[in-house]
Amino acid sequence: MEKKNEEVEFLNYIFKNAEMGVIGIDDIITKANNEKFIKLLKQEREEYQSICNEAENILKKYGKQNEELGLMAKMSSKMMSEMKMLKDSSDQTIAKMMMEGTNKGIIEITEKINSYNCDDAEIIVLANRLKSTLEKNIDELKKYL
Repeated sequence: MEKKNEEVEFLNYIFKNAEMGVIGIDDIITKANNEKFIKLLKQEREEYQSICNEAENILKKYGKQNEELGLMAKMSSKMMSEMKMLKDSSDQTIAKMMMEGTNKGIIEITEKINSYNCDDAEIIVLANRLKSTLEKNIDELKKYL
């Protein structure tokens, strides 16, 4: 794969992973009850959005635009969240759902970091920022289990 294409693909992956965090939080935040938990979710959302914005800015340097998640992925996320919360929409259930998605994100970004051979330090820094954010979010969400 051409180097520039590989870096653009990696940036799009980072964008989509962070965008999934934004969408996931948007899907559940109105169901949360505890003010501290809501504040945490808003902070997490801001960080994911910041990562999306940074990925977009780097993509512009490559003359590319981000590839947003498809409509099916967005709808699937919303439906899964709603189905899981039909029985129990407690903050504990929400935290568990968020942790499951976040763990998936950690696994995926770690695999991508290990398999990509990018020379662009800015991309590597952003990928590691996303991974650190996901790991920090897991630790914060544990408090609500």
